[in-house]
Amino acid sequence: MGLPVVAIVGRPNVGKSTLLNRIIGRRAAIVEERPGVTRDRKEVEAEWRGRRFRLVDTGGWMAGGTELDEKVSAQAERAMAEADLVLLVVDVTTGATEDDARVAELLRRTGRRALVVANKVDDTSREADAWELLSLGLGEPHLVSALHGRGTGDLLDTVIGQLPEEAGADGDEAADDGPGEDEVAVAIVGRPNVGKSTLFNRLIGEERAIVHDMPGTTRDTVDTVVETDLGRVRLVDTAGMRRKSRIGEGTEYYSLVRALQAVDEADVALLVIDATEGVTGQDQRLAERVDAAGCPIVVVLNKWEVLDAEQRAEVRWQVTERLRFVGEAPVLPVSARTGKGVHKLFSALATSVEAYQRRIPTSRVNEVLRAAQAAQPAPGGARVLYATQGATEPPTFTLFANRELPRTYLRYLERKLREAFDLGPTPVKLRVRRRGG
Repeated sequence: MGLPVVAIVGRPNVGKSTLLNRIIGRRAAIVEERPGVTRDRKEVEAEWRGRRFRLVDTGGWMAGGTELDEKVSAQAERAMAEADLVLLVVDVTTGATEDDARVAELLRRTGRRALVVANKVDDTSREADAWELLSLGLGEPHLVSALHGRGTGDLLDTVIGQLPEEAGADGDEAADDGPGEDEVAVAIVGRPNVGKSTLFNRLIGEERAIVHDMPGTTRDTVDTVVETDLGRVRLVDTAGMRRKSRIGEGTEYYSLVRALQAVDEADVALLVIDATEGVTGQDQRLAERVDAAGCPIVVVLNKWEVLDAEQRAEVRWQVTERLRFVGEAPVLPVSARTGKGVHKLFSALATSVEAYQRRIPTSRVNEVLRAAQAAQPAPGGARVLYATQGATEPPTFTLFANRELPRTYLRYLERKLREAFDLGPTPVKLRVRRRGG
């Protein structure tokens, strides 16, 4: 999309995520003192001395290991292949290991432009140890302490000096890199192991997030922008949301924070439910949390292909009964694994977002409310004198009334507004202010 790409690679627990956080100046990647915390590719925008670039954090590369380890390594290799510059991070306290040497060999064989970053050089006593890394055959190591910031400025000077010119550097393509006004942010949320990452990969058309049958594989949010017939859509794959009682400190806590932040910033949320398990109490709580954020919901019933007719009818009944508070939210049965039904998601998203952002003329709002009150007056002489739409995302209406309006009557007015303006499943907020009259 115009910006050059810098990939951070290396074996597990050498400080790759810490380096990413240090470069961008905030905690964008989850960091914990044990291997395997980063599994997916995490991509953020960075800037140094006025030069912008994309920075990609990867999971630890390992030779062999479990099936999940192999998938993580494959993601790292893909990031290397797509990058304009690769930062091979090595832990100076352990020196060059066999896995470090194999990554270096892979980089030399593919001809990728690469820099060796000797991390954890926290003081001058460690500087001599770094020169052992010349054996990797990628030139002189760059000595840094990602944790304390030591040497990172010099490293970044070298990085921007080796980056290619931006595509569209004349101001056209590069200027379009950031989120545009027409970009729609979609958060994919759900319990662990319901198929969120598989759905994410299906929607973007590539193996971007790690998919494995072990719950909790996605530890952080992963996002990408895709061009669709409906315009630019930013898809955000989040970590599975667990019950608070099951969330410990450290990685799982920050995973939850990232997921909730993604919901708060989204234009619409895909709530993924494992249809083979039905609508659980945890699904209900997640739906309540998304609804409380004022975010439209599209309910996705995944793994639909393995259910028979009776089971499908039962799940649909559960959605109607247990998720009734989300109103007319679209409910789409899909198979993320095979792709069946997934093509309908973008259309449902477009409908939800259009209603979420709709601005209605004040005259039309008052016409509908006058007709509603004429058809069914409020009890006790209460009435709405005037109304206006104060905000969008979600549509928010301020009602000026002569006295307090009962909750049941407000629900009646909300229903009339929804019907008149085809607001469908989007959240609607009604605020009442007292005026004499």
